Amino acid sequence: MGFELNYSALDRCLHRLAFGVPGLQLTAADLESRLYAADLRKVTAERPVFITSLPRAGTTLLLEVLHRFPAFATHCYRDMPFVMAPLVWARLSGGFRKRAELAERAHGDGMEIGFDSPEAFEEVLWRAFWPEKYKDDGIALWRAGDGKEEAAAFFAEHLKKIVALRRSPESRSGEESGRYLSKNNGNIARLDLLARMFPDARIVVPFRRPLEHAASLLRQHENFLTLHRDQPFVRRYMADIGHYEFGALHRPIAFPGLAELTEGRDPQGLDYWLAYWIAAFAHIAEQQAGNPSRILLLSYEDTCAGGRAALAALCARLDVDPGGELGAAAGLFKAPPPARAAAGDADPALLERAAEVEANLRAAAGA
Repeated sequence: MGFELNYSALDRCLHRLAFGVPGLQLTAADLESRLYAADLRKVTAERPVFITSLPRAGTTLLLEVLHRFPAFATHCYRDMPFVMAPLVWARLSGGFRKRAELAERAHGDGMEIGFDSPEAFEEVLWRAFWPEKYKDDGIALWRAGDGKEEAAAFFAEHLKKIVALRRSPESRSGEESGRYLSKNNGNIARLDLLARMFPDARIVVPFRRPLEHAASLLRQHENFLTLHRDQPFVRRYMADIGHYEFGALHRPIAFPGLAELTEGRDPQGLDYWLAYWIAAFAHIAEQQAGNPSRILLLSYEDTCAGGRAALAALCARLDVDPGGELGAAAGLFKAPPPARAAAGDADPALLERAAEVEANLRAAAGA
């Protein structure tokens, strides 16, 4: 994020219209499906790849890396604010497209983004079809039986729309195919349902060393507490697109055992985020054990250190041809920053539990 900090008055008006009028996005999506029905029948969006994890695990980096490969199509910042009707919005906004200049995103982590950079807007769809999951004090888990036929059909067509929108101009005739690429941290709440909705998908879940990951989560929470206090529109923007990870909007995903682990712990303290890490990744490990061929675990640190070799191995597991982009894409990997948290800063009992979960993750990733 970062564009919302510089939204013009017209940008903000369009955003409020798109997200403030109940049902407008779904109505626009339905109209779009009718207008482009013939074109969409020529499009296939098979074997999608979903990147998900807790924030600060390297999901954005993986998205940027895989986005370099021609097989993939994903949402980008230009799709805002009518993210559910991307084809119609691209046509309407084509006359006033803004230049794709890069700027550091609001996280303050050095990652630069532009209007053509990939981004996570998919949560808008999940919230439209499962509003009951979003409570004031947290987000409930999706279960295998929570599937909805209408939602599954909508998602399947939406993936085709993104493939159709992002395909190269010279290929816009005849049968079109591509692979939808998603980064959505919220998908860790629905791993089983996601695998059932997309039987040919691969789900990539990076993980970091728990203490450093927790410290990074805490820093971002404090960063967004300030941002949400000082920038009311940023707070609204993040709420509208379903980014509830940090700041005044923080709604934890209700992983099993989370309430007991975080009881009495303040989100402005390191132990809260370490407890959240334990609950989240214990759940992820259990889900991966039940579907090891579909849910791929990756160590963030090992992947960054492995560079080209690690990326080539990931491409093989995802069955994707990197073409001539492997070297350039691998060049995006950088060494993780130096440790900024000490073991003495955290509850020893939590550190012990986190080490056990991390060992399980590493064993599963190696297997």
